Amino acid sequence: MKKTIVLLMILVQMMFSASRIKDLAYVQGMRGEQVIGYGLVVGLNGTGDSQRSTFTVQSVTSMLKRFGITVPQGDLRLRNVAAVMVTTTIPAFSKEGGVVDVTVSSLGDATGLQGGTLLSTPLSAMSGAVYASAQGPVSVGGMSARSNGSEVRRNHTAAGRIPNGAIIEKKLDGSIATNWKVSIVLWQPDFTTATRISNAVNGKIPSGAIAVDASTVTLDVPSTYQTPGKLTEFLALIEVLEIVPDVSAKVVINEKTGTVVIGGNVTILPVAISHAGLNIEIQQVPVISQPPAFSKGTTVSTQMSTITAGVDSSSVVAINGAATVQEIAKALNSLHVSPRDIIAIFQALKEAGALKAELVIL
Repeated sequence: MKKTIVLLMILVQMMFSASRIKDLAYVQGMRGEQVIGYGLVVGLNGTGDSQRSTFTVQSVTSMLKRFGITVPQGDLRLRNVAAVMVTTTIPAFSKEGGVVDVTVSSLGDATGLQGGTLLSTPLSAMSGAVYASAQGPVSVGGMSARSNGSEVRRNHTAAGRIPNGAIIEKKLDGSIATNWKVSIVLWQPDFTTATRISNAVNGKIPSGAIAVDASTVTLDVPSTYQTPGKLTEFLALIEVLEIVPDVSAKVVINEKTGTVVIGGNVTILPVAISHAGLNIEIQQVPVISQPPAFSKGTTVSTQMSTITAGVDSSSVVAINGAATVQEIAKALNSLHVSPRDIIAIFQALKEAGALKAELVIL
């Protein structure tokens, strides 16, 4: 039966796609803050940490002391409580009272956080400053059921999210203009894209935009916009300008999943490809030797092995040169190979110098 190879193809054609600057870059100074905290999730149905997670027992003991309750650690049996790490990123220019989502991840040996509630947890940055506090019911995108040693699990149950679970306690300021100069930084550095951004900005508002390097475009804020309110208006005009980004030729391969992603600018020079595999099959058949009746012999069991080897038939396929992704897919389909075989073929094409693209292996 003929196999058809389906490749995930990203066609990025310069003549058909234009993107806003805000989708390709950010204004330097708009920096978020990653925060982290240690907390407890309660209300679990026997899926929390066991006694082996001593830090959970210590945490519950310390929490109860705050409420005037003293309980020896050895008397606590906690299967409805789990110690977790709470993480999130505070966006730039966030103010007090804002809310953000948080991710809750089990720290001990809890089997699931489904149905649990996170107790109030302060979230601090690397500097130690507390920027937010998190609390609320944990939403888990999986399920787990266990009985008599058997378990059925879908997705991950030891991590979840709390939508709008953190309230911002401290504002996060940013500095986007120094001496009325603004820097636009590309998410993916590229000299051509940076030059196109500077040309687009100068064409819309003369501001002396210069592509300093592959990732940075600097520009002067015009005198008519040199006030806090006008600066925001100026940046709003800049970020909606559309340009056509330049895309380098890449083939991205994920060997773990067998995924192959081919960029629209990828080409293959004329080349001949032969792909075949050696199949080896080993079978073991039990052989039992039974002694005659009334003899003093014993039954002997042994294994008889048979080995069969064969080579898959394959022909040499000549590729005269592929200039588009569709031509590459058609040429590879003619080999009747699996996606994992395609990974090996692309690696060989790169070594042979026939693949005119960067090969990225994840």
